[in-house]
Amino acid sequence: MAGGSPRQRAPPTALPRGRGRPRGGATAEGGAGRQHAPPGALGRGAPGELRGRPASAPQVPRPAQRALRAVRRASRSAQEPSGEGGERERERERGAGEDSRGSSELLPTDLSAAEPRGAATRRRPRWPGCAKPPGHRPSPALEHGLRRGLCFYYWGLFDGHAGGGAAEMASKLLHRHIQEQLKDLVEILQDPSPPPLCLPSTPGAPGSSDSSHLVGPQSCWSSQKEVTHESLVVGAIENAFQFMDEQMAKERRGHQAEGGCCALVVVYLLGKVYVANAGDSRAIIVRNGEIIPMSQEFTPETERQRLQLLGFLKPELLGGEFTHLEFPRRIQPKELGQRMLYRDQNMTGWAYKKIELEDLRFPLVCGEGKKARVMATIGVTRGLGDHNLKVCSSTLPIKPFLSCFPEVRVYDLTQYEHCPDDVLVLGTDGLWDVTSDCEVAATVDRVLSAYEPNDPSRYTALAQALVLGARGTPRDRGWRLPNNKLGSGDDISVFVIPLGGPGSYS
Repeated sequence: MAGGSPRQRAPPTALPRGRGRPRGGATAEGGAGRQHAPPGALGRGAPGELRGRPASAPQVPRPAQRALRAVRRASRSAQEPSGEGGERERERERGAGEDSRGSSELLPTDLSAAEPRGAATRRRPRWPGCAKPPGHRPSPALEHGLRRGLCFYYWGLFDGHAGGGAAEMASKLLHRHIQEQLKDLVEILQDPSPPPLCLPSTPGAPGSSDSSHLVGPQSCWSSQKEVTHESLVVGAIENAFQFMDEQMAKERRGHQAEGGCCALVVVYLLGKVYVANAGDSRAIIVRNGEIIPMSQEFTPETERQRLQLLGFLKPELLGGEFTHLEFPRRIQPKELGQRMLYRDQNMTGWAYKKIELEDLRFPLVCGEGKKARVMATIGVTRGLGDHNLKVCSSTLPIKPFLSCFPEVRVYDLTQYEHCPDDVLVLGTDGLWDVTSDCEVAATVDRVLSAYEPNDPSRYTALAQALVLGARGTPRDRGWRLPNNKLGSGDDISVFVIPLGGPGSYS
């Protein structure tokens, strides 16, 4: 929800009441409602097909509009239609003018736009190349100007912990950082030639002086590395996450950005879907019954070696309270001198070592599964925020071990012909804790097959079915799934983004 509170959850039809208040809350941004994105959003790009909030949309200035209308009138003056046919022609012209002024629907982001006014601003389509009303053809002058800009679509799930401030701040600002990073790439991405390795600096700017004397022998550079346009977009998204985290650190008091949040973001640009994940949310594509993972969870278990390496290289971060080594269980003082299984930052297997006094410290990574923790405190290792997070009953900060950088995976929509049943499913960990990928794929097939392919409510029904299925139903011993296991007690936010339907991805 654009500018929505991170504690807003799915509506009553999708999220039954009766469970405890969520600890952090999840903010869903970019989709229609809190459960799904509408069909055709990726395929057609029309304003009526994407109801998710854009970062911003540019406006044609009123003087430019008046000038364009004057040009049209001048071009008609030599051969003005008359009679009944002329009246119809003038009606069509007035109708086209109304279309160009816009509609109440939301727009994708145009990368040539100025700084967006606000996270929840509803903008009217002023640049038909970004969102064309059906049947409307922009003037040649406008079409020429539109070639300088690009449009992208954006969805985001932000699952907060230790408070909802960080999730709310990210939901309002992260898309702006992504837009800002992509602005510099507009001309490069539209040029089919390989991206330049170095951009010219401004004359007189720092670093613009001759530095040829600093260049070493060229023998070490046997060949030039190939950089793709795709990797530029990935780098822009990664930088945007970093700048968002830095802004949280600087403004956390003013914005009351307490706690932290996991972030799962989808960007559609130039026929490709970029899925960026920092946390334990998950995204999968269900295509013709096939499951394509588009993210991985970042937990103390999946990032154990990275955490241990940092603790080994910078033991001061452990504060003399923790050890970077991992043991199968907590060591007892009476076991000093004995040999016990362990593993360090370089190992995937286990070996024996003699227990020493330092090994009695609490392990940096402990527990397994959903109970795994970093410094006995937090269960995720990537995300935004957490700048004030400390070890319990200690002043030892945990933030140095947490990364704000996402993993970005790319899916090329142009390489496969998609049908209306092909979808991208995004969900917070509340869904995946009790639902496997295969179960989600089965639900996709069951729900969508019950609706006509052109019925937009089918995706709403699918999102609701996923949320309700993970929540379970109330019974004597709490909320239970059909297999009598406990339902999810965590926040559950789901996006269903259709990949197929009429239109072109080019």
